[in-house]
Amino acid sequence: MTAIQAARQNDGESSTILLIDRRQKIGAKILISGGTRCNVTNREVLSSDYQGGVSHFVKHVLEAFTPRETIDFFGQMGVELVLEPTGKYFPTTHSGKTVLEALVRETERLGIELKTGVVITGVEKEGNFFRLSGKSETESSLLAKKVILTTGGLSYPETGSDGTGFQIARSFGHTIVDTAPALTPLTTDDEDWRSLSGITLPVKLSFYKQNRKKAEARGSFLFTHFGFSGPVVLDISRHWTKAGLQEEPRVEASFLPDQNEAALGSVLEKKKNANPHRKLKTVLCEDFSLPARFVEVFLRKAGVSTDKKIIRLLLNCPLRVTGVVGYKKAEVTAGGVDLKEVNVSTMESRKVPGLYFAGEILDVDGRIGGFNFQWAWSSGAVAGRAAVKSLS
Repeated sequence: MTAIQAARQNDGESSTILLIDRRQKIGAKILISGGTRCNVTNREVLSSDYQGGVSHFVKHVLEAFTPRETIDFFGQMGVELVLEPTGKYFPTTHSGKTVLEALVRETERLGIELKTGVVITGVEKEGNFFRLSGKSETESSLLAKKVILTTGGLSYPETGSDGTGFQIARSFGHTIVDTAPALTPLTTDDEDWRSLSGITLPVKLSFYKQNRKKAEARGSFLFTHFGFSGPVVLDISRHWTKAGLQEEPRVEASFLPDQNEAALGSVLEKKKNANPHRKLKTVLCEDFSLPARFVEVFLRKAGVSTDKKIIRLLLNCPLRVTGVVGYKKAEVTAGGVDLKEVNVSTMESRKVPGLYFAGEILDVDGRIGGFNFQWAWSSGAVAGRAAVKSLS
């Protein structure tokens, strides 16, 4: 996106634009995202959908290249997107390959040079130029007037995200906000919950630090053989990974997210009065559509309890979390280059003229649903256009 927008800004004079990727096969994250379908963007994208640096920075960048512009951009390249009820946009082919191939075709059409399998390990400023250094003499002979770092973070390292971009930014004096895996499953050693592996249900999760609620998320929740996953878990995970043990982090689940204690208590009392012999398990399964196996385990964990305690547990059930799966299954990296050191209008470094940033390398991480791709498209477009414009 960065290279394409730079070339378009330059009226097709793209012979001076070089796109470098350390992997021979590019676009791995596009191919694996959204269950290989590639969730390109979302119907509504707001700064509140993101964590990390200041929200007005994110808002400004998103407004500079909106989801509507993203849809039009891909449409012009022959990629038709379809809106799903969740607000997510996917290619009609339901294949990330469609998105990747369109980007590569447009890169070729604009005459942008693409070098793959080139490992850049450092960048230095020499006068008005940057010298790129790598593992071979060829890589070390590269000179550029402008450098845009779109190297991602640390998530899914097999795709090429190894933190090199952070090292380069740090070598220029940039502050790297502490990084942590985000959009990653949570682990538990609670055998009862692990025994429910494969069961999915809608849940509201609340995250607390030192007994204060700091975040809340709703969505599909999946029990796994190692702990908890599903969209709602991925969304809450960044708060867990960024918290220290001294902050006493904890996660609570509401297994009936549309209920409150008073309303649920009233409903259960009416059910009991209507049929005193009907078991609570039956009511929870038949009237509230909770999975039978889940109800069995839940009631066993609750023990001999009053209806009031069971209601409270259903709506505020503590989940024992022992950690996260980590970067190997994290869809994005929390933390990164401090936004205070980046010009919001151009994505240029405030410390080093001619150095730009875009995408996951920055201290911005979105929730699940196409938001991180939209950040990539928006920040990439702003950086590409601004870098070329500054040459004139």
